[in-house]
Amino acid sequence: MIAHIQGKLVEKNPTDVVIDCNGVGYFLNISLHTYSRIPDKEQLKLYTHLHIREDAHTLFGFADKSERDIFRLLISVSGIGTSTARTMLSSLTPVQVRDAIASNDVAAIQSIKGIGAKTAQRVILDLKDKVLKIYDLEETASGHKGTNGEEALSALEVLGFTRKQSEKVVDKITKEAPDLSVEDIIKNALKML
Repeated sequence: MIAHIQGKLVEKNPTDVVIDCNGVGYFLNISLHTYSRIPDKEQLKLYTHLHIREDAHTLFGFADKSERDIFRLLISVSGIGTSTARTMLSSLTPVQVRDAIASNDVAAIQSIKGIGAKTAQRVILDLKDKVLKIYDLEETASGHKGTNGEEALSALEVLGFTRKQSEKVVDKITKEAPDLSVEDIIKNALKML
């Protein structure tokens, strides 16, 4: 409905700004990412998202279209509201959020205040295909998407190593040498664990 607002910056806070546009002051909720990108000059243009509920019409402002697109994807997930999406974009950059979703990085999303394991998994499950398609990314599950990496992880679990501990090591190995065999990945991982 309102694609962007351009006008005079009247007030700037870490969570919101007021932009005077032809005599009307628009209050826009912003993320810390947008706050850090807003210049301290008078004229400002922010891309917007108007969120309409029964009891409120809320405007959200974004420094660029890509952040707004990620925000819209996030609020499309059941259980993620506008305030949670804004918190996510305040904790991580839009690119970090996008990459965490594309690479099945539950830990990165779960590191955001207020996001539990189930919510992080739901975000990834609901948005991964959309993110991969929209941004034309290659599928990489924390770097070890190859079947060799997955098999090596399973083998390390059988050997008694925790998955979380093993994933970091296997990720590192497969990023440095993606064509290693399962046996070589396991041998290298055992040296590092």
